[in-house]
Amino acid sequence: MNVSSLSIGSLTDRPGQNEVPTNSVPAFHSVDLNAAWSFYGELPTLSVESFDFPSEVDVSFSCEFEDLHQWKPIQALPIQISQSLPKTIGFAFPEMPNWNKPDPKVESAQEKTNAVATKPKDGESHESASPPRITRMRPPGDLVRLEDRLYYVLQPPLETIVQSAKLTFPFQPFPYQMEGIAFLFPRAAAILADEMGLGKTMQAITTIRMLLLSNELSNVLLICPKPLVTNWVREFRQWAPEIPVAVIEGDSHKRHWIWNNPQAPVKIANYELMMRDRELIDDGSLQFDLVVLDEAQRIKNRNSTTSEIVRSIPRSRSWALTGTPIENSVEDLVSIFEFLSPGYLNDDMHLKSMGKATRDYVLRRTKDKVLTDMPPKLFRAADLDLTAEQRASYKSAEEEGIIQLNEMGDSLTIQHVFELVLRLKQICNFDPATGASAKLERLEADLEEVAASGQKAIIFSQWVETLDVLTEKLAKYNPLQYHGRIASHKRDGVIDQFKNDPSCKVILMSYGAGAVGLNLQFCHYVFLFDRWWNPAVEDQAINRAHRLGVKQPVTVTRMMSVDTIEQRIHDVLEEKRQLFQSLFAETGTPGNLGLSQKEIFGLFGLTLPKLQTKAA
Repeated sequence: MNVSSLSIGSLTDRPGQNEVPTNSVPAFHSVDLNAAWSFYGELPTLSVESFDFPSEVDVSFSCEFEDLHQWKPIQALPIQISQSLPKTIGFAFPEMPNWNKPDPKVESAQEKTNAVATKPKDGESHESASPPRITRMRPPGDLVRLEDRLYYVLQPPLETIVQSAKLTFPFQPFPYQMEGIAFLFPRAAAILADEMGLGKTMQAITTIRMLLLSNELSNVLLICPKPLVTNWVREFRQWAPEIPVAVIEGDSHKRHWIWNNPQAPVKIANYELMMRDRELIDDGSLQFDLVVLDEAQRIKNRNSTTSEIVRSIPRSRSWALTGTPIENSVEDLVSIFEFLSPGYLNDDMHLKSMGKATRDYVLRRTKDKVLTDMPPKLFRAADLDLTAEQRASYKSAEEEGIIQLNEMGDSLTIQHVFELVLRLKQICNFDPATGASAKLERLEADLEEVAASGQKAIIFSQWVETLDVLTEKLAKYNPLQYHGRIASHKRDGVIDQFKNDPSCKVILMSYGAGAVGLNLQFCHYVFLFDRWWNPAVEDQAINRAHRLGVKQPVTVTRMMSVDTIEQRIHDVLEEKRQLFQSLFAETGTPGNLGLSQKEIFGLFGLTLPKLQTKAA
């Protein structure tokens, strides 16, 4: 139905009602005729626009309808318009950078690239192509003021920002990474808990870059383990080359100058440095807009000095990056939240309540959910019987050890039990008398096949002494070592040599040094020569190879000596793995899944002495 004409006159009421004389229409700016027709309900909607009239005019109109004989004649429609103008509410937002105006050259090149990428294959049409993805900012649930929420809602899509000349990327981000950026950008407190290998570093750097360019931040502090400092510097050069970065290092005078250097909006410090510069941090002269903790599980012990210093840093925003927010118990997550929002969580909360309370602050994705086309991890369980020499030494050490522990009575402590556990685990690797090793025999057989196929392998152990023995036994593979005793300034060279030297088939790593911050996706075989106490640490080690950019499936071989302490610990590790999954899946409260002192004593059938009830 269309309006054919509009004339000045008067309005009358609907049929059957008194005529309402209208000599003038009160002052107004515009009338939406579609809205007026909604009074009739059963009448069709008019396809008209709003018209502007001067004040003090009479209004009438005539319409030409299609199929007019189907409708009753219309005589009048009363409209009462208020004298006062409508009230409006306005919000003043901070000026944003010129994000929504991409560089024409960049935009033209992008269009050409998209044209080639989206060219339909034979038999396909453009109609079947999926629409372009749009990622919006995700304002946190604790924003109360309307203008605060509108500020983020009205931001342009992240895909528009990516096309900007100021935010060109070396690689096209994955959609889930854009969602991670949208999650971090508006939040004052957040945990990015993506599984290792999904690019938490890139997401954090890109968000920091956007916040700096939009003038929402001007002073950022990033704290990470010492071995990862060079990695962060390298990643900033790649993902935010225009952002000046300063590493806090050197003697006390140099560090003091760097701490207060306003020319570097991003400063990187390591956890160990916090101890030495505590006095400077505590005097209140430093103030940061954002403090980011990488490998935030480092502060899981809230009573540690490092944790206390980090929590005391004056700041406006607090972010934590960790693939393992829970390593041993939910207390780890509570400790991280003491940095993000002190007092928000407590140890007594029900697991399901804790999961609900943290939902708006924690973003957790796994490879199997967001990278369905990524090559898989293939696990092999190498369950091995000890050699005759190992079995004899193991049996003797276990029997003698248990007798000694029983004789200690109430003086028995958890440290005594740990000593026996470690001694037995070392025998599972190598017989102390003869050097015999069932694991080494299996490893040598597997490495022959790996080397023959032109591949490389990573071997993890918790003992540097074990790595030393393996270096000697596996000399023909030209192995390299990477652990805490290797100087920090030499570690990057070790990784470069392993990657580029075709004669280096094996790298031997300790869990402590090799489980975080390394990119070894060119390596497709991982061997866990012995088992760590924590499944999360093992997962981190495995994900050094199974991460973005991996081209082939990663084969993981877990070596375990059957009918030994290793098998007993394995059962506990599997329970602890379920704890992590239960919290983020909100499947309810699991049982006692921590490795408590009672369970450690129970490995040898011992009774926990009185007054020893804390978790290990």
